[in-house]
Amino acid sequence: MDFGLVLQTDPPASRVISLMKRAERNGFSYGWTFDSAVLWQEPFVIYSQILANTTKLTVGPMVTNPGTRTWEVTASTFATLNDMFGNRTVCGIGRGDSAMRVAGRKPNTLARISEAMKVIRALGSGGEADLGDGTVIRFPWIKPGAQLPVWMAAYGPKALKMTGEEADGFILQLSDLYLTEYMVKAVKDAAVAAGRDPSEVRICVAAPAYVTEDDSPGALAHARDQCRWFGGMVGNHVADLVAKYGAHSAAVPDELTDYIKARQGYDYSHHGRSGNPDTEFVPDEIVDRFCVIGPAEKHIEKLNALRELGVDQFAVYDMHDAQEATIDAYGTKVIPAVNG
Repeated sequence: MDFGLVLQTDPPASRVISLMKRAERNGFSYGWTFDSAVLWQEPFVIYSQILANTTKLTVGPMVTNPGTRTWEVTASTFATLNDMFGNRTVCGIGRGDSAMRVAGRKPNTLARISEAMKVIRALGSGGEADLGDGTVIRFPWIKPGAQLPVWMAAYGPKALKMTGEEADGFILQLSDLYLTEYMVKAVKDAAVAAGRDPSEVRICVAAPAYVTEDDSPGALAHARDQCRWFGGMVGNHVADLVAKYGAHSAAVPDELTDYIKARQGYDYSHHGRSGNPDTEFVPDEIVDRFCVIGPAEKHIEKLNALRELGVDQFAVYDMHDAQEATIDAYGTKVIPAVNG
């Protein structure tokens, strides 16, 4: 199983780079960041420094979207990084929850994501692409062998289907075992129906991880409070699904939607941060299901279960008060145990 580290690009950028270097030393092979231009610093500038200061780490956004940059600019940025440092980037893409809403726009449609994925992948890999008005372009400076995989974040049935049909990878932002099995199956089934080899679709589960010294009530309570923000972040996407399909629908499992009944709203100024006051509605049960908390042994147990469900990568959201400690605990205890 591959391991990734997910960070926000809060200033100073030097700290983001330092944590990514620490992650690589501890056996992580992917470095991901949020991509929301208003809330955080520009990630692609920071990727250049992460790549320059590491040797093997693959970097990319979790996730970018097709609405905040033109597609040829996104593709050119990835391709430039790959030309400088080798094929060490991956394009995670989604609807653009915070990036679009904070800028006063609606998240992107699936049709727009589909079009963007095709253009970005083709251009970033050295091919040609139609920008949508009959203008066909190719980057003349890309060298042979360039590659740019595009991984799609999804929860709903149509997005899961499109991921299986079109994406190189699937990003699932929660670690609940039942929902992981349900959604991975949906993606793989869609790949098969589209005539693809389902094993070619990489599966990445991303969730907060917090390693405690023991499983005492106090230690677990603190870990839950540090990770409760994640249920609120996921709740934004779930609220969109409920608005579209209803609170109880055969299209979306109740195991995903039931917990947002008490949700009152969301202030993006606290997005992805521990102590977010808009996530108090998230119960302990959801934190335990969606995140990975507890002693190292519990992490190893859950990650082995995820791997059995077909998960290729676990990406650690590391936004809490134990960033270095979590990276080090994974490097010394969790990753060696999971990967033998």
